[in-house]
Amino acid sequence: MSDESPMLRDLIGQVVVVDLISTYVCLGTLAGVDPLFLELRDADLHDFRDGAATREVYVYESVSLGIRPNRTRVLLRLADVVAVSRFGEVAIA
Repeated sequence: MSDESPMLRDLIGQVVVVDLISTYVCLGTLAGVDPLFLELRDADLHDFRDGAATREVYVYESVSLGIRPNRTRVLLRLADVVAVSRFGEVAIA
């Protein structure tokens, strides 16, 4: 466990937005982190190919309307993560 990031560990228990390299974004509660994966609970894993909204619009709508969970638990490969931010720190334009 010495390879896990202290910054990510500090976010455990927080609702986060995880931007991925692919056409996906994931919103949910960060439940755990190890050297390979992030674990999110009560998560919304969204593929932008399924709708017309951009990543930013989808996240803004989720902040306004609430997260719509479609996964009880999801593991995300850290190698695919571009950014992790607290849900409450998303700037609404």
